[in-house]
Amino acid sequence: MTERKPPGVSWESWLEEQIRRAREDGAFDNLMGAGKPFSDLEGGYDPDWWVKKLVQRERVSVLPPALELLRKVESEMNKIWALGSEAEVRARVVSLNGEIARSNARTAEGPPSPLSGTAESPSRRSGASTR
Repeated sequence: MTERKPPGVSWESWLEEQIRRAREDGAFDNLMGAGKPFSDLEGGYDPDWWVKKLVQRERVSVLPPALELLRKVESEMNKIWALGSEAEVRARVVSLNGEIARSNARTAEGPPSPLSGTAESPSRRSGASTR
């Protein structure tokens, strides 16, 4: 724990002395990012920089649930198109439909979800036979 400021010593000289001692002890050696430029200086001043960093770092979603679901459906459909077998596609579509149904069953904040939970597998949508 840091020692208390002694009486009769100015704050400035006391702080400078603590910094000098820490520097001599090597407390500032090998700090992460030492000698590297700051990565986000070119963007200018943003008073909400810390909120944006928190959202990015913690992967926090600020979308209403219905829009978050739309984003997830789009992502899942792209993954489904890349799958190799019909069984994998069907399993992912069933899982996705279940999630849509659960979302539609809850009371929603924000706009309602336009999804019905009856997504077709990509092979059916393209007109290919499933037999």
